[in-house]
Amino acid sequence: MSFESLGLSEALLKAISKKGYTTPSPIQQKAIPAVLERKDVLASAQTGTGKTAGFTLPMLHLLSQGQQLRHRPVRALVLTPTRELAAQVFANVKEYGEFLDLRSAVIFGGVNQKPQVAQLRQGVDILVATPGRLIDLHSQGVLSLSKIEILVLDEADRMLDMGFLRDIERIMKMMPSRRQNLMFSATFSKEIKRLANGILHHPVQVEATPENTTVDAISQKVYRVAKGLKTGLIIKLISEGDWKQVLVFARTKHGANKLCKKMISAGISAAAIHGNKSQGARTKALAGFKSGSIRVLVATDIAARGLDIPLLPHVVNFELPNISEDYVHRIGRTGRAGASGEAISLVSADETTYLRDIEKLVGEKIPVEIVEGFEPDPNASTEPIKQGQGRQNSRPRNSNSNNSSRSGNRNNRRPNRNNDKRSDSRRR
Repeated sequence: MSFESLGLSEALLKAISKKGYTTPSPIQQKAIPAVLERKDVLASAQTGTGKTAGFTLPMLHLLSQGQQLRHRPVRALVLTPTRELAAQVFANVKEYGEFLDLRSAVIFGGVNQKPQVAQLRQGVDILVATPGRLIDLHSQGVLSLSKIEILVLDEADRMLDMGFLRDIERIMKMMPSRRQNLMFSATFSKEIKRLANGILHHPVQVEATPENTTVDAISQKVYRVAKGLKTGLIIKLISEGDWKQVLVFARTKHGANKLCKKMISAGISAAAIHGNKSQGARTKALAGFKSGSIRVLVATDIAARGLDIPLLPHVVNFELPNISEDYVHRIGRTGRAGASGEAISLVSADETTYLRDIEKLVGEKIPVEIVEGFEPDPNASTEPIKQGQGRQNSRPRNSNSNNSSRSGNRNNRRPNRNNDKRSDSRRR
């Protein structure tokens, strides 16, 4: 199948050709025709499947075919959970819409709102936004969503994880009830289906997996190690292996900062990326990582969501996630586009249950190695990490908690917005 056969306009085909794409991915083949038919779509697609173009291309096509209003009210809204993903989607909209008479903008917290306000006042057809800043600017009367024709919820599962349910419900009330709705999620959990039932009307349901499966494209390995020896082991592996580009996942913001400092002390250029970092610091860290001036990027799951890092050779789980699906998402950042990749997990005794759950999910036993001098503690408990130390419960138990949890009242809690960073920027 070709992009020409999908019914996209010549202007879009020209932009696609300029980017060097010739064949649509499976998710694009399934989603684009349904969107062009103006149907609501519920799509399951992970990073690396081409999902962004799956909704961006048909959205641009439909808007370009519609009537152009003189004042250019916002006609399409793409909601994303993180600033990085918002910036990435916006970049795609700009690239694919290069030859169309459509204006787009991106808004998110953590940065000065004045340039965003100025752009909105000039008129915008397509708005990419995170929930917090969107609600703030709407409450200030800076923008209106009364003319929305298309709504896209990108990575809806992560939005629920971050406690944005109430914000989403609030945003729904700002828009006309008659509109086209597109929802993209990595999973079809009960919570996602419940959200979809309240937003989508008789949706077409499509699913697609990455072109390279976890097993086929990525070499996986587990190093059993004592908890207190993990830092020394990862420094040894990176130094002796002469790894030039490594994405390391830590469970908490504090853990990411601590590991980053240890690496720098060991002579390894490193940077941490999480919700407490300013947007400028995060952008600088990512740019340095891509250019090679920074060898190691230490990230938390939510902060890493939406990062576009092509041909990444090494991913290290400094700590295993307590949600098995997050393991697949993490290591799926390597081994893309036909390239080989290596995923390494440093597993201490208290992560044994997490490892067992991950192996069950991926359908294979992951090879285990032990490095001399970094042996696991034979006396350590294999009980899962205690509450308050894991990802699920690592937040302070007070009203100013930065993040919501996957457990308990995950859908009833909302981020606090007490300063200019707002809810969409205060996360891991």
